[in-house]
Amino acid sequence: MPLSAERHVAPKPKFVIFAHNATYDKLHQVATIGLTAAAMGKDVTVVLLFWTIKKLAEGRIDEFDFPPEYGRSAEEVGRLLKEKKVPRISEMFQEAKQVGQFQVIACSAGLEYMGVDPDAVAKNVDAVMGLPAILSLTANAETTLFI
Repeated sequence: MPLSAERHVAPKPKFVIFAHNATYDKLHQVATIGLTAAAMGKDVTVVLLFWTIKKLAEGRIDEFDFPPEYGRSAEEVGRLLKEKKVPRISEMFQEAKQVGQFQVIACSAGLEYMGVDPDAVAKNVDAVMGLPAILSLTANAETTLFI
């Protein structure tokens, strides 16, 4: 190959997770799937919506709160997660950033609708964007999940 030839590097496949439901079981899935995708070389974007924004702003992202329908099982699962030293949601988000390309974005409308001060989430997200910017950023994703 001649020295003047440019090398073309294919962009990483986009992997998008829209995170709406903020109970621990759902956020755990967002974190584990996002971390795994980042480790597999995907360009991961997690978009926080409504309840996930509120929970992050309140500093409760790692709180074990399961839906009421899980009843007594929720207490047992919480105990097992602690016993087995399963990483917290915030730890998995940080690890994902260390092993690959991973960003967390908060929807600006969600901040407004949930009555959240942007400063309360700014230090925990990579960006705050409106839906048009989010949809442009996430267009043509190889994988898109809504959790």
